[in-house]
Amino acid sequence: MWTEISNHITKVTGETFEINTRRPVSGGCINQGYALIGNNRTYFVKINEASQIEMFEAEVLGLKQMFHTQTIRVPKPICSGIANDSAYLVLEWLEFGGSNTESWLEMGRKLAAMHKANPPQPSSSSFLGGIEGSQKFGWHRNNTIGSTPQINTWTDNWVEFFIKHRLEYQFQLARGRGGDFPEQNKLLAVVPELLNHQPKASLVHGDLWGGNAAITKLGEPVILDPATYVGDREVDIAMTELFGGFSGAFYRGYNEVLALDKGYQERKTLYNLYHILNHFNLFGGGYESQANRMIREILG
Repeated sequence: MWTEISNHITKVTGETFEINTRRPVSGGCINQGYALIGNNRTYFVKINEASQIEMFEAEVLGLKQMFHTQTIRVPKPICSGIANDSAYLVLEWLEFGGSNTESWLEMGRKLAAMHKANPPQPSSSSFLGGIEGSQKFGWHRNNTIGSTPQINTWTDNWVEFFIKHRLEYQFQLARGRGGDFPEQNKLLAVVPELLNHQPKASLVHGDLWGGNAAITKLGEPVILDPATYVGDREVDIAMTELFGGFSGAFYRGYNEVLALDKGYQERKTLYNLYHILNHFNLFGGGYESQANRMIREILG
């Protein structure tokens, strides 16, 4: 497998690459991660089952779309494929560890700039291109949130999209796992009232918790491991607050460029409910009770 991967890197880069050292590194909860070192170059490789190749292909497209906005740095995808019954994704290697206040201010500013950029739309002549004034929510293909399918069917209305393709879909999966959410229907009935702010369509990262944002040793902010789609930009900001929050400088930088709309504090719990339901579907455990607490908080 590793020979096939090194040969693929050689083919797409035009520079011979032979692996001298291979060491495991964190690949998240879903994938195995490795650093491949050779010829004075290093690459980051994710490995999963061959059946997960579409997950990697969608990640590549998401990274390309975020890169296309020319706003915030993302890891450059090198190649992907299947070798010996395993799917793989090769990305550029980035050295992290330069976190400081100015870097987090820039993280916020650059994410806001990405949210302001014209997002892709179904009528675009190019997959990467956006049309000013277009306002559909979704994406050109389905992808994954963790390893859970994420449905991105283009929809004219954000409320309809979020109810059908985010909350209802996760509730359906959760029922299949034996989850019990007594106030589910009551919650879904009030979503239109809670999401009445008519957000502008934005390209969002989609899975922006602390593990998917980093600062390089040179101080440059980076976002990685996306679950990209076109939605309300607030879903990204809400998730940054879900597992401990980002640096306060991040939020100051974001609001310098694109201030959050009135009512965000009330909406963020609803947006984060999607991720807690997904965590229940992925990992079970106490996420069911956490989701029910969030539902009760939303309903007041």
